[in-house]
Formats: sequence, structure tokens, C-alpha cells
Amino acid sequence: MTTRPAFWKLPARFAPVAFAFFMSVLVAFVMSLAITAMNIGLADGFLLRVLRSYAAAWPVAFVSVLAARPLVLKLVALTVAGAGGR
Repeated sequence: MTTRPAFWKLPARFAPVAFAFFMSVLVAFVMSLAITAMNIGLADGFLLRVLRSYAAAWPVAFVSVLAARPLVLKLVALTVAGAGGR
């Protein structure tokens, strides 16, 4: 019987960075789609414009999620019973 190789994973200490990465990828793309659609509609070149705006928006979203994390954790702890170890 052969064993399946283990998948490579980041150490647990990188969970906040991984969360920020995936959250910013998704949110920046959805927002780029929505804002581009509101500005120009589904016109010719729509996808190219979305991708250009996404390329500019994603780094801002990534840094923003990382920067906002401590505040968001405190707000969650204040508003959700049992969150934040309190």
C-alpha cells in the first residue's frame, strides 16, 4: 500500500497573511467587476478594464486587510459572545 504524499502547508503563524491574501484576492476582484460594470456597463473591452483595475486594486486590498485585522478582531470580540476569548 502506498501512502499519499502530504500536501505542503504554511505554518500556522502565517494564517493571518494567508487569510488576507485570499480575502483580498476575492474582494478586490468582485469590487473591480462591480465598479467597472457600473462605470462603463458591459461594453467592449470590459474584461480587460476589469483586469487592469484589479491589478491596481489588489495590492491596496491586501495591505488594507492586513492593517485592518487588529481593529476588526477587537470589534468582533466586542460584539460577538465568546469571541476573542472573553
